[in-house]
Amino acid sequence: MTAALCLGTYRVRAVSQAARTALAAGSPWVDTAPTYGRGRAHEELRPVLAGYPTVRVATKTGFFTEEQGRTALAEGALTREGETSRHSLERRFVRWQTENSLATLGRVDLVFVHNPEHHGHGLDRATLHGRVREAFTALEEFAHAGRIGGYGVATWSGLSSGAFSVPELLALARHAAGSAEHHLTGLQIPVSLIMDAPITQALNGGGPLVQAKDAGLITFGSAPLHGGELLDAMTSALVNLIRPGLSAASAALLAAGSCPGLDVVLTSASTREHWDDAAKALAAPLTAHELRKVTDELASE
Repeated sequence: MTAALCLGTYRVRAVSQAARTALAAGSPWVDTAPTYGRGRAHEELRPVLAGYPTVRVATKTGFFTEEQGRTALAEGALTREGETSRHSLERRFVRWQTENSLATLGRVDLVFVHNPEHHGHGLDRATLHGRVREAFTALEEFAHAGRIGGYGVATWSGLSSGAFSVPELLALARHAAGSAEHHLTGLQIPVSLIMDAPITQALNGGGPLVQAKDAGLITFGSAPLHGGELLDAMTSALVNLIRPGLSAASAALLAAGSCPGLDVVLTSASTREHWDDAAKALAAPLTAHELRKVTDELASE
């Protein structure tokens, strides 16, 4: 089974245009953050989302723009020291930012704690885990009140660096909830032919995606084109190995979206042509054998 093609709004300049294209094409999720679109992504998304009440919305908490930091400081959600870091997992800030996200977007199904490893620079693991638990505790309050569907972790390097593991995140969620009935429901990690460790691990029956799926989490793969850098590495031979006739972007998306255990693959495609090309490719996922041939070829280079 292939992952669902969904809109990710990181580095998207015209957020509302991309959202109209993706939602008209059937994207079941929109992934965003308060800092995306120069801090205006939420405002741009709201009128588009209003026309698609069944589309699920994921946003994040942690990072903030300079303007947002000044407002949070003035409203008592940040200390002066916290404002300078541009990233906070303090409970009062997570509450403040999530309240703002709900007010601006109109609805939120999933709130990701955004790159918690960023907050851990210079911290030992126990202190970092304590701060993640604080963020989870704030988000448990929203989920328990029915204001969000759940929360998760969107990480770039936290799992690969060993800052935390999926079992540890689940344990922190149980602690935050005070019981086994927690609301940790999502995990977002980079999955691509550049950052392919999750793919090879999943093909071998392990790794964070398999652990997350076994725990019932929704799994999101970010940066399938690695910010566009992957396209330069997509030789015609590699594209043909993946599937002859595809564009480099569609082949890269197909490889990422065929990763075992992945529910959602995020793309920033903003034109209907690019979206349809990607969707057509993902409609016929690679088998595990085909995907392993690709990763083995990359490993041999």
